Amino acid sequence: MSNTLSALNGATYADGIAQVREIGLQGMLTLRGDLASAAIKSAATGAAGMDMPAPNHANCKENNGICWMSPDELLVLCPRDTVADTLAQMNTRLAKAFALCVDVSDARAVFELSGPNAREVLAKLVPVDLSPAGFTEGMFRRSRMAQIPAAFWLHAPDTFRIITFRSNAQYAFDLLKVAAQPGSEVGFF
Repeated sequence: MSNTLSALNGATYADGIAQVREIGLQGMLTLRGDLASAAIKSAATGAAGMDMPAPNHANCKENNGICWMSPDELLVLCPRDTVADTLAQMNTRLAKAFALCVDVSDARAVFELSGPNAREVLAKLVPVDLSPAGFTEGMFRRSRMAQIPAAFWLHAPDTFRIITFRSNAQYAFDLLKVAAQPGSEVGFF
């Protein structure tokens, strides 16, 4: 049996105005369906151990969470080693619902961007108002980060979690690293 590796094997950059870290293996399940459905809510909240997020928000703690992706899509986060069991549990709860639940863990890479200048670094790359008043803890966005699709949320004060496709992982890491270069502060936030 082969060992599962993350996209960049835990790459880090800590020499700039913010720290960039690939967080490693993260379990991720895409859940599509009517988000008002009791079965969908039960499957998501039961798997993550978190309440349903409001639109454009994420409820996450450590490796567990629920991210609102669109009006009919959630991203359920769980520890990587529990994905198969979590998926089976969710599919049991969804047995009579019109829904789709799929493991997308291996198709994604997750980064953490942290430090007092994290907002400034990410603001250089995404067309989103990241001011402290405009983007608060728990808010979630799907957007573009330079030339690639990305989803991100303010996981904790001064800490963003960013999800990209695994095939874009090196490019995403390099983007964040360049945006965090020493002396690149704009001082807007």
